[in-house]
Amino acid sequence: MTGRRSPSSPRTFLSKAAASMAAGTATAVGASLLAGCAVLPGASGDSREPVTVMTWAPEGTPATNMPGMPAMAKAYARWANANGGLAGHELKVVTCNEHNTTVGASQCAKQAVRQGVIAVVGSYSQHGRAFMAPLETAGIPYLGGYGASDKEFNSPLSYPVNGGQAALLAGNGRQLARDCDRVSLVRPDTVAGDDLATLLGSGLAEGDRGAATDILAAEDANDYTAQAREALSSAGAFDAYGTGTGCVTAVLGDRTETFFDSFRRLEPEVHGSVRVASVLGSVGQPLLDRTGGKDGPFEGAYVTGWYPVASDARWGPMRRVIREHAFADNRIDPADTGVQTTWIAYTVLKEILESLVENGTDGVAASDVVGALNQSEGVETGGLTPTLSWRLEHLLAARDFPRIVNRYVTFQVVRRGRLVSVKEGFVDVGETLVQAPSAG
Repeated sequence: MTGRRSPSSPRTFLSKAAASMAAGTATAVGASLLAGCAVLPGASGDSREPVTVMTWAPEGTPATNMPGMPAMAKAYARWANANGGLAGHELKVVTCNEHNTTVGASQCAKQAVRQGVIAVVGSYSQHGRAFMAPLETAGIPYLGGYGASDKEFNSPLSYPVNGGQAALLAGNGRQLARDCDRVSLVRPDTVAGDDLATLLGSGLAEGDRGAATDILAAEDANDYTAQAREALSSAGAFDAYGTGTGCVTAVLGDRTETFFDSFRRLEPEVHGSVRVASVLGSVGQPLLDRTGGKDGPFEGAYVTGWYPVASDARWGPMRRVIREHAFADNRIDPADTGVQTTWIAYTVLKEILESLVENGTDGVAASDVVGALNQSEGVETGGLTPTLSWRLEHLLAARDFPRIVNRYVTFQVVRRGRLVSVKEGFVDVGETLVQAPSAG
């Protein structure tokens, strides 16, 4: 790492020499672009050889499940292939259930190697050490993972499209610092959860607030009454003459709903003013809808996310693809953060493959994708993220998370049962992440 911080604009330009080299390469092999095989549906000319990618996620587990991510990947492939493929390449998507275990994550990665995928795209796993080693050995890039593993932010073959849990927790601290005098954090008792309190605390510190009370919980429990009582107590909820506002933020993935069920049962004992909070991925519009909307436990909750709210018009292209190619698949919810991350990851893949074709690359290997990602001036995602570039000068100067290139979050709140933006645009938490104490 150089320690250089990204400039305010995430886009730089290739040098004239690099541009000249790219043009020369395109000229030298341009004739090969005319050589093709079968014609894809919707293609205007000959198609290039197919490309194979993998998308994995946990399904059917007692803890966090993300079935919408592989389902979205399949829908994207149907849409792409119905419209001539990606840059003329038929897109083949292999999916894998990583079962939310280290063994499952490792097996999915090894399957990706065996099947010769050019990238793992838009996937979810907490077990970065288990899946990144096989991918690194084979030179396969991990493009647009969910951000649930620290390894996604320090492996040279990882290309994240968001700032992961790190950015969400740092942003949540910034969001809560404005109104919360005391904060309790309920988070998983896992390796992936161990640095969440530090990150939340870094955001709180920017607002001159003290550290949050760190409350550990099993990520697959069926009852969280003890943790809910401790969180409420630490937030001052049981103080009959307490002053100020306490806040309880829970980041438990699928079990966040279970935690707030326990939380609600204790509400009759509450005396002080307490607000609830979370991050997208633990709380989202699907959860709000099934827990009563405006009459549910999350009304008024603060929520930190990576992307614009689900009702934003910038999600229109994704919604059209879902409507036309996955309308009967109830695993895919356009308001689900995993589905949204998968869409963005495949959007990046599309631009990268198009850039390779422009530079004269016909057959695509994993090494070609890695080279294009490393050299890209910047990839646009239709305004769903800032321009993304993984060039050295755009990496974040944070020791624990050097691969973060999108250090922006959105502040949201639940009003009348809907997630709405608190403020226009994105909030930059890069400095908050840089200032956070190192996890080791």
